[in-house]
Amino acid sequence: MLSSIVASSAFAELRATGDLGVVIERESGSAVIVNTTSHQALAKVDGLGDLSHASVVFSRDQRYAYVFGRDGGLSKIDLLQDKLDKRIVQAGNSIGGAISQDGKLIAVSNYTPGGVKIFSADTLALVADIPASYADGKLSKIVGLTDAPGQRFVFSLFDAGEIWTVDVKNPQKPVIQKYPNIGKEPYDALMAPDGHYYIAGLFGEPGLALLDLWQPELGVKRILPDYGKHDEKLPVYKMPHLEGWAVAGDYLLAPAIGHHEVLVIDKKTWQLVKAIPVPGQPVFVMARPDARQIWVNFAFPDNNQLLVIDAKDLSLTKLLTPGKGVLHMEFTPRGEQVWVALRDDNQVVVYDTETLQEVARLPVQKPNGIFFSARAHKIGL
Repeated sequence: MLSSIVASSAFAELRATGDLGVVIERESGSAVIVNTTSHQALAKVDGLGDLSHASVVFSRDQRYAYVFGRDGGLSKIDLLQDKLDKRIVQAGNSIGGAISQDGKLIAVSNYTPGGVKIFSADTLALVADIPASYADGKLSKIVGLTDAPGQRFVFSLFDAGEIWTVDVKNPQKPVIQKYPNIGKEPYDALMAPDGHYYIAGLFGEPGLALLDLWQPELGVKRILPDYGKHDEKLPVYKMPHLEGWAVAGDYLLAPAIGHHEVLVIDKKTWQLVKAIPVPGQPVFVMARPDARQIWVNFAFPDNNQLLVIDAKDLSLTKLLTPGKGVLHMEFTPRGEQVWVALRDDNQVVVYDTETLQEVARLPVQKPNGIFFSARAHKIGL
């Protein structure tokens, strides 16, 4: 029996899942499976719907990629067989999702109708439906959905100004904890890499909302409530993303809304250390895995630039101009390279993060997001 198994598998292509990633093609509704070491595009999977604001999480074994589409689509891609394993349309308008700590549940955050739906990662069967009800039955748009230790999901209610945690140890009976009055219009959120803090950015007023997940009984704390309070904000052409926040030693670095600044926050006191002037409105502020470098991209009209900041002294190392429409960045697991999506040039460019020299370019149609399978083993991604 063993010999027949060996014989039948001898002709199959062997592929290591830890070396794989997915690049989203925004306009064609496709995902390109890539090899991160050889800089190769291996296959394209079509039929994924509206990917204008797509995000991806990976199964625990790194075999499957779950793609969250803007049209409410949830797609499960088999990275070894280069095919769409299953796709459902679970809502009218969704904005991302997360995978549970044990890898068995997929949660999706929805704008329409407002709420979170939880599915089996294996079959995509619905397990729980959590409407984001507030104010006499209104439904809020959900943002900032992320996984958390303790088999929990955490998310923010944009319209209600609340943060909710959901314990899904028993997914048929999820336990919800609500934190009201966190601030006006939370637009996105971040999870600390160790799962300690959940921080929601506020669009409707200055500051951030902080929930200490080690001490949730303390409630939500407002931090930086006076930043930019009396300054004139610039028009916001693209909302900053907090998922790719940067942690460097005792500091957190985050994009400032409506300002050409990166905020440096002391994570012991939650006070502003400084605001670093940058050449545009930052969208992603991301740390290399060793936290020595901070990479920043910008909203239109400065979205042809990438800025590298040295975390040692917070100095500006280099301003790169890789091409048109820099949208998303993703570091290889140990940070020796970074992949950058150039939407308007139909390319992905790869940089050596030590020399800051370009090492490869891949043709990809309207790349919108880059996600590597190493995310499977990280909290909050």
